[in-house]
Amino acid sequence: MPVTESIPWIAAFLILLSVVWIVLVSWKNRISPMPASRAVRAAVAGEVNRIPGYANVLEAGSGWGTLGLEVIRRCPGKRLTGIENSRLPLWFSQLFAVVCTRFLPVKIERERLRGKVIFRRGDIYRSSYSDADIVLCYLFPGAMERLAPKFRQELPPGAAVISVCFALPDKQPARIITCQDRLRTKVYVYIF
Repeated sequence: MPVTESIPWIAAFLILLSVVWIVLVSWKNRISPMPASRAVRAAVAGEVNRIPGYANVLEAGSGWGTLGLEVIRRCPGKRLTGIENSRLPLWFSQLFAVVCTRFLPVKIERERLRGKVIFRRGDIYRSSYSDADIVLCYLFPGAMERLAPKFRQELPPGAAVISVCFALPDKQPARIITCQDRLRTKVYVYIF
């Protein structure tokens, strides 16, 4: 078989391998990487902007990177570290960050992102939250339950947790925002 005829088979195999990989990691994590809607990204960015000045933003489970990049694009003076344990979404988010910092059509947009976004591989349950001014979460109830005591122990006074869809157990939110998306997604804001 000529090389040109085998290219579609190789591409199909790589796509299948990627899908199997995501399924296996999603099964292990008990959730798949889920991109946030435009309305959710705007609501989260609005809440991040309520915190004035410079802030370290940590995204627990950054997935494909769309939420974190949108927040930093809309929130001057903030720096984001995204933590993700699934390699394929992590690689995508790292590539997406490079493309955005180099090729966005508006120079000021590129400059706003350059040096302010890092996506790294890590375990959200073992990572430290002691330097975070803001934590972003788009996880699932079991993860929020596991992270709640860690947040109480490690977050500095005044730090915020902004959670998409899922509330922290045993903690009253400072605000609940209902997004104007099709699902009427809720965003929970907590101050520690």
